[in-house]
Amino acid sequence: MTDAAELRRRTRALLDAHPPATTDRRDFLRARFDAGLAWVHYPQGLGGLGAPRSLQAVVDAELAAAGAPDNDPRRIGIGLGMAAPTILQYGTDEQRRQLLRPLWTGEEVWCQLFSEPGAGSDLAALGTRAVREGEDWIVNGQKVWTSSAHLARWAILIARTDPDVPKHRGITYFVCDMTDPGVEVRPLRQITGEAEFNEVFLTDVRIPDSRRLGAIGDGWRVAQTTLNNERVAIGGTPVPREGGMIGKVAATWRERPELRTHDLHQRLLGLWVEAEVARLTGVRLRQQLAAGQPGPEGAGMKLGFARLNQEISGLEVELLGEEGLLYDDWTLRRPELVDFTGRDAGYRYLRSKGNSIEGGTSEVLLNIVAERVLGLPAEPRTDKDVAWKDLAR
Repeated sequence: MTDAAELRRRTRALLDAHPPATTDRRDFLRARFDAGLAWVHYPQGLGGLGAPRSLQAVVDAELAAAGAPDNDPRRIGIGLGMAAPTILQYGTDEQRRQLLRPLWTGEEVWCQLFSEPGAGSDLAALGTRAVREGEDWIVNGQKVWTSSAHLARWAILIARTDPDVPKHRGITYFVCDMTDPGVEVRPLRQITGEAEFNEVFLTDVRIPDSRRLGAIGDGWRVAQTTLNNERVAIGGTPVPREGGMIGKVAATWRERPELRTHDLHQRLLGLWVEAEVARLTGVRLRQQLAAGQPGPEGAGMKLGFARLNQEISGLEVELLGEEGLLYDDWTLRRPELVDFTGRDAGYRYLRSKGNSIEGGTSEVLLNIVAERVLGLPAEPRTDKDVAWKDLAR
């Protein structure tokens, strides 16, 4: 039984064998993975020790105190938060051995090929086709809003493999090599001026059946694992008190007394309390995760994250007055990560508009919370038993 004391012993042994000050960053991360200290709740040989998930904090604290490098989790968040748990649950032994180590060390970036121009909120209506040809699948279609596609080596992909059954049942889940012929990535410029998102066009892309996750036609169930983890990754990221965007507004309030008004003060107090409630709710959610898989509660966290970010950034622009209308740089850039706190108030205000769209729109998440958390009656669905090919488009 691996306990906290054993994990501390193993962590100190790792630090003794690979001193962070003299060890190459990538070599240290590989050694950490091989020692089972990457994510301790994963099985042995896959970066873990089969220990309780709650004990990861013990390892992280020891390594942080020693100045050890991390794997830049914001840059590889899609791989860590979405691809890895799906591969762990549905992947073959060979897929896990091949994909998880370079994913965790950050050597290979991942992206998500789910949403399409005609299948965003109604993701199950997707039309990208995968047709079996021997031991391969030939994939044709278009994906959109794909974060990090311009950086990614791998993608998690869902495609329609059977158009003759209802939309949720004819989908299969694949791992796509973004360097394969037929994969074209185009920048999608946003209101911020950046192109962190992309359009991805798939033209006769050949994917071996060995890169399929789960059974043929069972892709929707596999995708639910990805989506549940995605919402937790977006809305449940741990932050300290006054961390994130509320911290930026609070700092401006303290440093710029000439900007204060009674009305702004009341709104700031309300949002500060809501941000603290959201932070503590996130702590509770992560404690629940330590005991099992994420459920629909992650949808509620993501809902709150989106609304709070938009309200806080709006308050910040108002607080700054004319300064809040300034913008630092409209140059088209293709960033490696989203940095809400490293840019100015104008960027935060514009970028937060996407929070209620990415990772599932707020409208869809409200339905999830209503039906799966509160147990309210489901909305009528007239297309539930209609073959995908017969749906109006």
